[in-house]
Order: sequence, then structure tokens, then C-alpha cells
Amino acid sequence: MRFRQINTVFVVFIIFVAVLSHTRVEGARPLSEDFASANHLAVYPTVFDTAKYTMACWLEKLASGPSPKGPGH
Repeated sequence: MRFRQINTVFVVFIIFVAVLSHTRVEGARPLSEDFASANHLAVYPTVFDTAKYTMACWLEKLASGPSPKGPGH
């Protein structure tokens, strides 16, 4: 019984410390001022096109036609 009381007090203490020590943390890699500039947006279509091309290649490798008949299908 004493062990349960100690654990309860410990958990309440940890929660209390976590709430009171709420501090603001700076970003590890802060964004530059021109993050949304045209220079940044010019890179996006190439990433999109690369992903689209990759997905098209993967989908071409899928078998087409009806699925095989048998157990489990």
C-alpha cells in the first residue's frame, strides 16, 4: 500500500514539474526569411515531377489483367 502512495506522489510530482517548466524551445534549423520566395517555389515542381515519374514506373511494374484463381483469392 505504501508503494502505491509513493508512486502516486511521484507521478503527480513529475506532471507538476513538467507543467511548471514549460519553456519555449527555439527551432533546430530556423527558417530563412525568404522561405516562401519564388526561388523556393521553383524547386517544388521538380520534386513533384520526380515523385510522379517514380510512381508511374512503380505502377507500370504491377501485373495487369485478372487475378489468378486459386486458394485465398
